Order: sequence, then structure tokens, then C-alpha cells
Amino acid sequence: MKIFCSQRDLDYALNIVNKAISPNNTLPVLNNILLKAEGKKLHFSSTNLEIAISCSIDVDVRGEGAITVPAKLITNYVSLLTDEKVELSITEGVSLSVDSSTSHTKIKCISADEFPLIPKVEQDKTFTVGVDDFHKSINETVFAASLNTTRPVLSGVFMKTSGDKMVLATTDSYRLAEKSLKISGGGKDDVSSIVPAKTMIELSKILGKSGEKEVKVNISKNQILFSVDGIELISRLIEGKFPDYEKIIPRENKTKFEVSVEDLSLVLKRVSLFARENNNSVKLNVTNDGKLVVSSEETKVGEEKAEVMVKIEGENNKISLNAQYLLDVLTYIGEDKILFIMNDKVSPATIKPLKDEDYVYIIMPLKV
Repeated sequence: MKIFCSQRDLDYALNIVNKAISPNNTLPVLNNILLKAEGKKLHFSSTNLEIAISCSIDVDVRGEGAITVPAKLITNYVSLLTDEKVELSITEGVSLSVDSSTSHTKIKCISADEFPLIPKVEQDKTFTVGVDDFHKSINETVFAASLNTTRPVLSGVFMKTSGDKMVLATTDSYRLAEKSLKISGGGKDDVSSIVPAKTMIELSKILGKSGEKEVKVNISKNQILFSVDGIELISRLIEGKFPDYEKIIPRENKTKFEVSVEDLSLVLKRVSLFARENNNSVKLNVTNDGKLVVSSEETKVGEEKAEVMVKIEGENNKISLNAQYLLDVLTYIGEDKILFIMNDKVSPATIKPLKDEDYVYIIMPLKV
């Protein structure tokens, strides 16, 4: 293999495929990126056996070939080169020479034959979705997925399509986030799957830097493929049945109030300094005079009580919630104001953006 390319293109591609490299790989070759020169392109692939990412750049190919190179080393090294022509060539069997006008280095590699085969996803169910909408929707839901892998279905993002609509939902059994968005080419057949949250986080990073307007999604029986900007991300799907969460979405709204995201966030951050000693439990007491009182129990470090002005409809009400669960949604919701709905101290609280009817966030109450 012998190719010439720009440092900028090389750096871009290496940073893309690096997202599939896990720090705890047991197989040495999984710490490497597969480089394959073919035709007029250099192809990059990486995998941790759960997700695989591949992309390619245009290069001047003088000799075709393939090799796997240590991901961390090659990425860090290329990022420190100046923006100029770089020559890559295989020397002495399993070493890669990286040469520029001012530097010459040799990196020890592993044969491409040892790299696992990247699976092909069958064209079962294909549709497209807007990059910006998808990026926003992932960020608004993925944070509520469970970090505990004892119940695998809760550590993923539930994705369901129906006609021209897709629903994303996540829950860790203490809270729930759901977002609906438009898709194109969904067809008549509904399809549902559970995508690992880690996959969606990496996809969000790719979408955040994408210049494309749409991302193509292809779902097969046990795998999913996302294609955008010449980048392909393949992931396994989580087996199992996602909880029938729609039953817990409250239909009543005895009390609802509008509140500023910025004001509520500031108060919650202050009160949570004292609530940490008490499992992050904060009390919310809203009254008809347009005041929301947020307070903590008295703990070893003290206590705090603060007021926020709100626009209220309905009766006086109070509830105890996990402060961090509230702060999480306020961080990702991307709106100036939210609608907060509660019924009583033992029913879930519902949070919705004031201008987005397609998003809902639910928090289970804490015992007082």
C-alpha cells in the first residue's frame, strides 16, 4: 500500500472512526483502525464488536493494500502534523510509514487479516430523517436511559416507526423521555427496535458535525445502519421487549404551571447542594399566588428554600422529586420555558417544552 493524502482529510477520518474504539478491548486488533487503499479512496473501519464505523476519503493511490494501525497513536500523531501532504506506505510487512516534508515515522501494526469482518446490514426497513431533528431528539432522550446493564432493554433507546412518524423513548424506571419526529419513506409496515444508548450517543456526535440534511436509517432483524456524510455506523440491536410505558403517562392535570428554565435551573442547583445528603430529594410546592417554593430537608450541611415565580392554572400542589432528574431535562430541553404538570404527591410529574408538543418527560415522585 502506498498513498498520498492531505493531513486535514486524514485527521477528519481518523477522528470519525475513533468513536468505535473502546478502552477495554481484550483483542489487540480491536484497538486498531483498518486502513484499506482501493481505487481512488482510502477506507477506514473500526469496531468494538457492538458498533462499527466506517468512512473513506479521496486519496492518490500509488499502490493498493490494507493494514490495521493503533487508533490512539495514529490519531494523536496525525493531529500534530501541519496541514500538508502526507504519504502512507506499508513497510517491512506489518509497519506503516507516515512521511511528510518535515517528519518521518514508522508505526508497528497488525495484519489486516486479523481484523474482524464488518457485517453487512440487510435492506429490510429503510427510511430517512432530518439530521438536525434527529440530533436534537437523541439529545433530548438518551440521557434518561439506564446506566445499569442488568436490564439490557432499559440501557437502550426504543425506536418505533409508524407511517411518517418515529418515536424515540428511554427510561431507567425512575423517569421517562419520549420524542416524536417526522421521517420520510417509512412505508406502511411499523417497525420497532431497541438501539444501545452508547450507539445513539456516538451517532449524535457524528450528526452534530454533519453538513448533510438527512440521515438514512436501515433496520434489519438484529442490526441497524445509520448512513450520513459518507459515514456508516452499524450497531447490534438489544433483544427483548421495551416496557409498555404509555400506561404511566398521566392523563390528568390538576395543576400546571409555566416556569422559566433558567430560573428553575438556578434554584435547583442551589437547593441540590443541600439535598445531596438526602438522595437528591427536593420538595416543590406551588401555590395560586404564582410562587413555586423549592426546598430541601435539613441535612448535615444545612438546608435551603427558594422561590420561583410561575404562571399557574389549577389547585395548590406539592411533590418531592430527584433534583438531578429535573436538572437533566432542563439541560437538554433547549427551550426558554417549560410546562410543569402534577396531580398529587404520589403521581408522576410531567414536563413539556412550551413550544414543542412532540416531547414529554416524566419523573416518578419520591416518598415524603
